[in-house]
Amino acid sequence: MKLADRIVADPETCSGHPRIEGTRVRVSHVLGWLASGMTRSEITTEYPYISEADIGAALQFAAHAVDATPVAAE
Repeated sequence: MKLADRIVADPETCSGHPRIEGTRVRVSHVLGWLASGMTRSEITTEYPYISEADIGAALQFAAHAVDATPVAAE
């Protein structure tokens, strides 16, 4: 799976924030739901237009973003 097939960013939609292709669901929403304790199954039940593959793509996108962003030392 290529991330570009599932994660897109367009300045005209969601202020250019990365989102699931074909939806207005931002990657940050998916990450927040997972961080709050929602399971993948709960997410796909609550939002049937999001697939397990979309959730995986959001996690993969986040992993790449974190790896590319240095964290400043305190």
